[in-house]
Amino acid sequence: MRPTVRLTADRHQQMRLRLWYHAEALLGIILEGPPPADKQMERYFKNNRKMGKKDRGFAAETVYGCLRHLRLLRHVAGDNAPYAALVAGELLLQGHSVDDLKNARLTGGDGWSLKELARHLSRIDEMPAAVRASMPDWLFERLKAQLGAAEAFELAEALNQPATLDLRVNTLKSDRDSLIAALAEEGAELSPTPYSPLGLRSNERAALFRTAAFENGLFEVQDEGSQLIALLTEAGRREMAMDFCAGGGGKTLAMGAMMQASGTLYAADVAERRLKALKPRLARAGLSNVRSILLKNERDPHVKRLAGKMDRVLVDAPCSGTGTLRRNPDIKWRDINVAELVELQGRILDSAARLVKPGGRLVYATCSLLDEENGGVVRAFLAAHPEFKLLDAREILARQGADVPLDNEMMQLYPHRHATDGFFAAAMERTGS
Repeated sequence: MRPTVRLTADRHQQMRLRLWYHAEALLGIILEGPPPADKQMERYFKNNRKMGKKDRGFAAETVYGCLRHLRLLRHVAGDNAPYAALVAGELLLQGHSVDDLKNARLTGGDGWSLKELARHLSRIDEMPAAVRASMPDWLFERLKAQLGAAEAFELAEALNQPATLDLRVNTLKSDRDSLIAALAEEGAELSPTPYSPLGLRSNERAALFRTAAFENGLFEVQDEGSQLIALLTEAGRREMAMDFCAGGGGKTLAMGAMMQASGTLYAADVAERRLKALKPRLARAGLSNVRSILLKNERDPHVKRLAGKMDRVLVDAPCSGTGTLRRNPDIKWRDINVAELVELQGRILDSAARLVKPGGRLVYATCSLLDEENGGVVRAFLAAHPEFKLLDAREILARQGADVPLDNEMMQLYPHRHATDGFFAAAMERTGS
C-alpha cells in the first residue's frame, strides 16, 4: 500500500517521513504475510540495506507497537483503516502530539484523520476491556477467568510492553560478578536479575553480540524465566539427561553447564535445522557432552531405546506462546487451536515420561499463560500415571538459590508479577517403575 503522505522539500522532514513509510510498509507485509513477524522484519531489513541502525530501530519499535496495540488501533481507526492510520495511532500512543505529526507533514487521508485518532484515543477508559487490553476476546476471557478482571488487565498491560534483555552467565567459563565486570569494560552496564542466580539484565539493548565476552562464550541471551525452568531440573554431574523438545537450545545449554559438561545430555527435536543451529552455540559454550537426536515424532524409536535410562527429562512442549507476547505480539492475531495443542502436549508428556528412570525427574514446561496447557495437562498426566508425584517448585528453586514467589507447587511466571516472560513449569519425580 502506498503512503498517504507527501514528502516536503525539507530534508529532515523527508527523512522522518521515509521512516514512517518503512514502518507502514513493514506493518503491511507482516499483517498480510505468513508468520512470524521477526522473520518478516529480518527479511525486510535485508532487502533495505540503506536503512541505518537508528532507522531500523524506529521501524521495528513502531511496528511492534502496532502489533501490540492492533485491536485498540483498529477500534479507533476502523477495522479497514490503512496501515498509515495504524502507524499514526501508535505514534500518538507513544506520546507524539497531533502537532508533531502535522509539522512533519504526516496528515490523514483515506478516511482517517489525526484529530479523530487523537480524540478516540483520549477516551480509552470508555472502551470494552478486551479492546483496552488489545487482546482477542478468547484470550482475555481465559485470563480473566484465571486471574480476575483487574489482574487480567494488569497482565495485558505488561504484555504490551517491550521485553527485557536477559543474559545467563556460562558457569563453565565465568561467574556473574566477573561477567558484569567484563561487560562493563566493553561499555555494557548490566544488573543481576531478581530471581535467577545466573541472570543479568540489560537496561539498554547494547551491542552484546559484538563483545569479546559473547565471542568467548561467557554468556547466552536467555530470559530469566527460561533460566528458572532449567534450574528446576537440578541436572548434575555424570547424569544422563534429555531436553526432549530442545528447540533453539537455550535450556540445553543451561542444563549442560549445570552438569559441568559431564555425563550425557541429549538435545532432541523434530526440526533438523534447529539442531544444526545449536552446534556452534555448543562449541562457543564449551559443551562437549551434548548429543543431538532428530525425532520423527513423540513416538520415535529413540524413545524406546532410551526408555528408563534418564535421570532428568525436560519437556518444553509446543504451546500457544501466549507467555511471550512481549517479544512476539503477532501471536495474538493468529488462529490458535488450544484444544489441539493440549492433546499434543499430553501425547508428548506421556512419551517423554517413558525415558525417566525410577527416582528420576520429569519437568514439563511451556511458554503459555493458559491453565489448559499448563496445570491442566499436568493434572491429567498425574491422574493417569500414579508412578509420578508432583514436587514443590518453590523448594527446588530455593535449593538453587532462587527465591521465587509462586501461588503453589507449580511454577507459573507472569510479566506483571515477575518481570519475566509468562513461563510455566512443573517438576515431577518417578517413584515407581
